[in-house]
Amino acid sequence: MDREDTKARIDALIEPFNKKNVTVGEDTTFAGDLEWDSLTVMDFVAAIEDEFDIIISMNQQAEIETYGQLIDSVTKLRAA
Repeated sequence: MDREDTKARIDALIEPFNKKNVTVGEDTTFAGDLEWDSLTVMDFVAAIEDEFDIIISMNQQAEIETYGQLIDSVTKLRAA
């Protein structure tokens, strides 16, 4: 599975969470641009974990600030 496939699937997952209809790009931040609270982040992470059958640790979550970083992290976890 490549990064483009991962991105396409995450793009579909983010739709219901993007309440403000922000244009999401590689540099979009979850806390700043999307204005997500911690509960929304946890729900979104759970959706990603279910979709890709992976676990994103709390330490990994803390390091992910942008949409591009999330795609890279999920791509790496899928390859592991």
